[in-house]
Amino acid sequence: MALRLETTASRLGVHDGAWWPRSRDLAVELPALITAVTPHVGPIERVGLDAAAWDGVPGRMTIDDRVVHIDWFPVGDDTVILTRGAHDHFLLLVVPPDAGAEAAHAAMAAAVLAGASESARQIFVKTGITPAM
Repeated sequence: MALRLETTASRLGVHDGAWWPRSRDLAVELPALITAVTPHVGPIERVGLDAAAWDGVPGRMTIDDRVVHIDWFPVGDDTVILTRGAHDHFLLLVVPPDAGAEAAHAAMAAAVLAGASESARQIFVKTGITPAM
């Protein structure tokens, strides 16, 4: 797994970070993501994602002794939403696991640029990545 978070507190860009999981197995990938982001943003209570992009999506998981609720929607937008508290959301670009390393790192760098306004699809087109859906 690779993770990049925006390095400023401004949160003015479309994405707050980028995640490059190694597989589509949510039971394996999500705990590593939550464990990695928690020291930076605080405890995550909910995750929103496109269930069609993942293998086996449960309604909740216990991660680091905390229950994390999982909401899924057929949105196909190549993102995941992490929710801390009642209304504080972090939007992460999700780089497909099969993306090449050079393209994946370029996409992740583009997603965390302060003030960047490109959608996930625009970033993937620019970096030559075929979207998950």
